[in-house]
Amino acid sequence: MLRRLGADAVEVRKPEQLDGLDGLVVPGGESTTFMRLMRLYGLDEALRTFAGPVFGTCAGMIVLDRGHLDLMDLEVDRNAYGRQVASFEADLRLGNDEQPLRGVFIRAPRVRDHGPEVEVLAEHDGEPVLLRQGRFLVASFHPELTEDTRVHEMFLDRVREAAQPPVRVSGPVEGVRGNREVPPAESTSGYRSVNVRT
Repeated sequence: MLRRLGADAVEVRKPEQLDGLDGLVVPGGESTTFMRLMRLYGLDEALRTFAGPVFGTCAGMIVLDRGHLDLMDLEVDRNAYGRQVASFEADLRLGNDEQPLRGVFIRAPRVRDHGPEVEVLAEHDGEPVLLRQGRFLVASFHPELTEDTRVHEMFLDRVREAAQPPVRVSGPVEGVRGNREVPPAESTSGYRSVNVRT
């Protein structure tokens, strides 16, 4: 999905592979195994110091919560919608978009609690399933399993904004992000090439 949107996606398995990346995706999978391997290889501490935007889906959402890496102000329950056989799909409302976003929920986690700085972007039956806090974006569903690119575009927008070097200008807008002299390289999708974890 990220490559379709013009991103240069690379895999990360060790801390040193985070060097030079503009963004990171912590994908779905088994969160207990993730944490065990991350601790074993030191990737947990490396992720705590990684400064770029991070997108966590399903297990990635769990890994970022208070009880694990504590990078987002939320608590998540594992497999809260049921076991594999209880997996389902549902239409979600994304902001003011008229077109529904199809959510694919596979042994999905459920947000039990979140702090005031966490913005809810989409809900299912009144419960948050897509949330954002600063540079972090998390989904309890798998947006990569549909053809809809909006959630990944949201992440790449944040990556692109964060990758812009700050510009010093005089006046009240000092410190505005962006480079006015050298625009980012264009791709067919309108995104410059960025390195993110898949």
